[in-house]
Amino acid sequence: MKIIGIGKNYVNNLSEMPKGEVVPLIFTKPDSSLLENDGDLELPSFSDNVWYEVELAFRIGEKCKNATTENALSFVDAVALANDLTAKDVLTKSREPNKGPWALAKGFDGATPISSFLPISDFLDVTNINFSMTVNGEERQKGNSSLMITTLAELITYLSGIMTLNPGDILLSGTPATGANKVNSGDHMVGYLEGKQMFSTKVK
Repeated sequence: MKIIGIGKNYVNNLSEMPKGEVVPLIFTKPDSSLLENDGDLELPSFSDNVWYEVELAFRIGEKCKNATTENALSFVDAVALANDLTAKDVLTKSREPNKGPWALAKGFDGATPISSFLPISDFLDVTNINFSMTVNGEERQKGNSSLMITTLAELITYLSGIMTLNPGDILLSGTPATGANKVNSGDHMVGYLEGKQMFSTKVK
């Protein structure tokens, strides 16, 4: 099972949607980064600047290679809500000057708190899903999948043309354009999908 993340995939409103072809920014995370069942988060010792990024997570239900935009969504069987934690200080060092990999910044243990999955059939339109996250009771991020720059169908088409997507693979589809910020010890992060609480993460 692999976790595939998408960077910079949201705009604040439809008027900001870029024109022309956009190549998705892709990164991967190990399955050991998953933090399931509302587990407590222990921040990594090697970073002083971990940020939260709430995201819709889509699970692949059957083997997918060379999908088209017309059939891509048929390979998705479930939706969850995830928090793509990022060690920003480590990421900055990776980016400059050597443009190194993002693995250390994105792949530490517990870097992907995730909710249980809901059947894709529960959602009438994957291009219109509301999600949000509060930190210590205050709403910090809010998004809707209609604001994705590269849609879910386009992402699956693009990815499956490069690598085979297998059952159980998870696609993190990007965080809202604004609202991501630093995680602090003692914080309580709660994620919502269409108003329903999906995960609750307390930071040690």
